[in-house]
Amino acid sequence: MSSTPLRRALVRSLRRTPWSPGAWRDTRLIAAGIPIALPVWLAVTESVLLFPVLVLVLGGTRPLTALQRGRLRALHGVEVPSPRPAGGWHRWLLGLTWRQSAYHLVVGPLLAVGALAVLYAWGAGLVMACTYGWIWLLPSGGLRSELAGLDVAITLCGVLLLAAAPWLAALAAWLEVRAAGLLLGPNRAERLERRVEEVTESRAGLVDAVDAERRRIERDLHDGAQQRLTSLAMNLGLARRTLKDVLPPEAMQVIVAAHEEAQAAIDELRDLVRGLHPAVLEDRGLDAALSGIAARAPLPVRLDVDLSEPVSPTVEAVAYFTVSEALTNVAKHARARRVDLSVRTAGGRLRLVVSDDGVGGADPAGGTGLTGLRKRTAAVDGTLSVLSPLGGPTTITVELPCVL
Repeated sequence: MSSTPLRRALVRSLRRTPWSPGAWRDTRLIAAGIPIALPVWLAVTESVLLFPVLVLVLGGTRPLTALQRGRLRALHGVEVPSPRPAGGWHRWLLGLTWRQSAYHLVVGPLLAVGALAVLYAWGAGLVMACTYGWIWLLPSGGLRSELAGLDVAITLCGVLLLAAAPWLAALAAWLEVRAAGLLLGPNRAERLERRVEEVTESRAGLVDAVDAERRRIERDLHDGAQQRLTSLAMNLGLARRTLKDVLPPEAMQVIVAAHEEAQAAIDELRDLVRGLHPAVLEDRGLDAALSGIAARAPLPVRLDVDLSEPVSPTVEAVAYFTVSEALTNVAKHARARRVDLSVRTAGGRLRLVVSDDGVGGADPAGGTGLTGLRKRTAAVDGTLSVLSPLGGPTTITVELPCVL
């Protein structure tokens, strides 16, 4: 944490008065830490049998840490994440790290001493601020005579101490939160690891959501617009056959043109639906879908598929469109005579290898085709490599996880 949050905390404390809710909240927080930290320190420093007590304290690090986290959460609204157990069976058994041990044995007691000082400032300030009032309750002579000339000064000092107490409480509370976050929570490496896991999970969820939305659009187009266009084309075809001898040539020409346009729209919509999510992929699986791509390719494709492990639908869709785009790039740029396509699963990975006998020279950084393939595979934590020397051949290797 940088100095900026500290400045903010101190600026907020300047606006606090002894009766403000923030001042009492900070005081409650630091006061609740005293009965937790000081007994630990006294047990370690005052015990004759230091080693057994030290072992007992270290063995209780896990419940002590849970107690401190609960205190911060209940009294200050601060959630300190629990770190993962350190490596090694003994560390896992004790549930401690060197940072937690340092907090409970050194930092916590020091913070407790500071909390005692803040509480003393509250108490002493309250007593001193009331000096001018309660001094007249004392019997004549003695202490009353000694304080007679100092009552105003003592009262003023008490008021100043009460005014400074919220600042001290805010600073002590900030130090409590800061120390707990650094020593009781996960370290930087653990936080980054957790963040990577969260990003990976959110990315997998996003990919699944996009795939589900694509399936929904495909179903809506197939069951809605495509069916209506098919019905329109059938009606126009029927009118074209039955009314050819009834209508004048000009009207018949309009019907023929409309029928041909409807047929062309159906073909375009069918290609669009297949591009969104091919029905054969959902009905018959990746093997049949890739066979359909190979059959429609403008050049011979030798297909070798061995799917010995299950593949999730999202990964199947990514593999399908990756192969489709790769074959399209080969047909456009490679000037190849044939393509070899190998699809296999092993060790939880789906491996796609697309090889052609074209002119080579494919550069992943020089065009949008291979860049798009790389982005598509990276979306599901996959990898893509291209080997394409000048003169050929070109080999594209894609590895995808079988299950996200």
